[in-house]
Amino acid sequence: MRVAVVITLSAEERRVLGRWSRGRAVPARLVVRAKMILMAAEGRSNEQIAEALKVGRAGVGRWRNRFAEARLAGIEHERPGRGRRPTRQRRCAKRIVETTLHETPQHATHWSVRSLARHLTVSPSMVHRVWRAHALKPHRVRTFKLSRDRRFVDKLIDVVGLYLRPPEHALVL
Repeated sequence: MRVAVVITLSAEERRVLGRWSRGRAVPARLVVRAKMILMAAEGRSNEQIAEALKVGRAGVGRWRNRFAEARLAGIEHERPGRGRRPTRQRRCAKRIVETTLHETPQHATHWSVRSLARHLTVSPSMVHRVWRAHALKPHRVRTFKLSRDRRFVDKLIDVVGLYLRPPEHALVL
């Protein structure tokens, strides 16, 4: 039978863990982890902690060990690489980005999440995730249109010149 790692806390760690365990603006998973470590510091076993917090015994052991290894930083964040890898998004992302940037929908000025999803037969949440990842906001496109007037450049120089060097005793609006 394995013996759980003994947890001893400094005054600062106890203060931070206490704040996390009572926090309303703290993520729920961090609240539970903080309670686990505080209970472990009281000398409770993993089984007792798991029963009191309604979590698995293996999870209590995992977070106790991570706290022992890296202290507060060990329980504050998940380790990188957790969770399922996005496979379909990788395949569809290029097509979603290219369609968004280079095509316009029929009977509309720009794509919406739902219209593009329907057009490409993917889910709207997939389109939204790709747009967010690539900082695309097709509904907020700004364009600058130049005049087709042949004398536009001459007029532009005259107007800008007025602002840069206004006539003496004149107000340029």
